[in-house]
Amino acid sequence: MDIKVRDSNGTLLADGDNVTIIKDLKLKGSSTVLKRGTVIRGIRLTDNEDEIEGRTDKIKGLVLRTEFLKKS
Repeated sequence: MDIKVRDSNGTLLADGDNVTIIKDLKLKGSSTVLKRGTVIRGIRLTDNEDEIEGRTDKIKGLVLRTEFLKKS
């Protein structure tokens, strides 16, 4: 069972890739908004093909849906 994780454009993602956010995202449980164009470096894939884990300078432990990301 090999999970293939793809970004919004259909490009395959792998552990350690850098991705860019393509839409402003409001974080649940916080007043923080991740702006369009924010780069998430060194992502980690999860068991779910629609989600990745990443972090920014200010926020650690983000889980993001791949439909809002494109590979940098």
